[in-house]
Amino acid sequence: MISGADVSERLVAHLTEAGQTVACAESLTAGLVAATIADTPGASLVLRGGVVAYAADVKVGLLGVPEALVAEAGTVDARVARAMAEGARDVLGATWGISTTGVAGPGPAEGKPAGTVHVAVAGPSGTRDRELRLNGARPEVRRGATAAALELALEMMTANPKPLRPPESHGVR
Repeated sequence: MISGADVSERLVAHLTEAGQTVACAESLTAGLVAATIADTPGASLVLRGGVVAYAADVKVGLLGVPEALVAEAGTVDARVARAMAEGARDVLGATWGISTTGVAGPGPAEGKPAGTVHVAVAGPSGTRDRELRLNGARPEVRRGATAAALELALEMMTANPKPLRPPESHGVR
């Protein structure tokens, strides 16, 4: 896995060239994805903002994750990650939304072992998610989740360089 900072540089460069923006919705990473992007020169041109949604009711109330989904699956679920990415994109009016949810550890949560992580990216071409099983203590799991989320975002952005609709058309709720 490449470091999050290396991927962030490429991501910011791509977004700047394409005239696109990004927003983050983070649970276990608690703002680390947005902070990694913000550490990159030029980030102010592309980073719309981020939501740290640690609590389930914040995921539901602020990001629009369906309450029934959280009741059924919990918050450590690919569908929740997808809904969070879509919510960040919509709420913050960005071309792309990136999300993370999972269990940083040291112990299990919601019946899932530490290191279980879901990342997702929503954009003009649709939404994709990736499930990860990361090893290490909390800081390593959080850094690994951050790098994986940024890598997925860069993969999607470079595979679909032109948005289907301009960023200005994204409404803020």
